[in-house]
Amino acid sequence: MKHIHFIINPIAGSGNNVFTGDTLHKYFEKDKYKLTIKLSDHKKHAIELTKQSINEGATIIVACGGDGTVNEVASCIVGTSIRLGIIPTGSGNGLASNLNIPKTIEKAVALIKQENVTKIDVGTINEHYFFSNAGVGFDANVIKNYEASNQRTLYNYIKASLKSFRELNKQKKIKINMDNKTILVNPFMIFVSNSNELGYKISLTPKASLQDGLLDTIIIPKISKLKVILFGALMLFRKHQILKETQISQTKSMHLLRVKGSVFEAQIDGELYHIEEKDITISLKEKSLNVITT
Repeated sequence: MKHIHFIINPIAGSGNNVFTGDTLHKYFEKDKYKLTIKLSDHKKHAIELTKQSINEGATIIVACGGDGTVNEVASCIVGTSIRLGIIPTGSGNGLASNLNIPKTIEKAVALIKQENVTKIDVGTINEHYFFSNAGVGFDANVIKNYEASNQRTLYNYIKASLKSFRELNKQKKIKINMDNKTILVNPFMIFVSNSNELGYKISLTPKASLQDGLLDTIIIPKISKLKVILFGALMLFRKHQILKETQISQTKSMHLLRVKGSVFEAQIDGELYHIEEKDITISLKEKSLNVITT
């Protein structure tokens, strides 16, 4: 009998993501599967629940939520034989979209039952894992304002972006070391991606791959508000690389050193983190997570 645990964020997306045993057993035969359902009720609670599930012998752990929930669950099983399933019920669902995991519960469950496993790369930012992307600068500030809205909708994401636009020019200088080159930059954005989508079908790194052993990076120094508007418009059409300030590359690792300021504000898979260390090391663990995909 297969033991599957479901870690559910009931407030992801529309906030109505409550599965019941009856709902799931419509899809999982009781004589073949043992199901355990757990609800997270605060940030990082899914980490605690996942660790419990590991101790309880789960062979498949399914994250039901957005990229933040997926991050908390997946972070606990990197480097293990436990398989990650995803039922994307969040607002962005960037990783699930990259992996072609359907948004409908019935189709996502059917995928989990097929158990086709893909090994994917995992990004690290100091002691934290990321599976889609991480960033310092404008995108982190957007997430900061987005979380403050307490509603995960596209409308509120746009509002958060506009507020961050009004708050430009607050970033401190950062020294970046990558591929034996060092630059000092007051960044508009330092963006590092493992996957090809942010969510909402928006992408800054459309050529990124979860299995190529490389991180795709975008570094943009401080730019004028007019160019920020231009960058946003170009991004919608995946043409942002034509902005001359945009520096795009691939790497296995990079190092950021805070020249001023008391803390790094970073977004990691769409969640805000305050990193108090003076420096950040971003690197990759190749093919270290087993994910159930198409």
